[in-house]
Amino acid sequence: MSDSEDFNARVIEEFRANEGKVGGFFADKDLLLLHTVGARSGEARIHPLVCMEEDGKLYIIASAAGSSKHPAWFHNLVANSIVDIEIGTERFQANAVIAGEPERSSLYAKAAVTYRFFKEYEEKTAGIRTIPVILLNRL
Repeated sequence: MSDSEDFNARVIEEFRANEGKVGGFFADKDLLLLHTVGARSGEARIHPLVCMEEDGKLYIIASAAGSSKHPAWFHNLVANSIVDIEIGTERFQANAVIAGEPERSSLYAKAAVTYRFFKEYEEKTAGIRTIPVILLNRL
């Protein structure tokens, strides 16, 4: 198991043991568990992610901490947009929709005000890639 897989496993365990609340980096943030199916492998995957809500819309950001590439889970969403979401103690299915402009920029800017690290990630990727914002529409 890689370090990131081990880290995610610990976050997932803590999330489920504490009704969606975790400590460390995620202590003061809203968090969800995104369940995807691997685009190539077909294997089930779970990803703990910071989430935001705007006008009743739940959304996540495919920042990959400012990497030059989209996170693997983003490619899974492109291949299969129907996902399971765990938030708090609730679990539901959603359709993941990549936000278009100008909605993407508006939502990203709001997230960057709430969580400064998103602004830093955007600066790291300037000219390399546009960081996607994904709306999670409950089914």
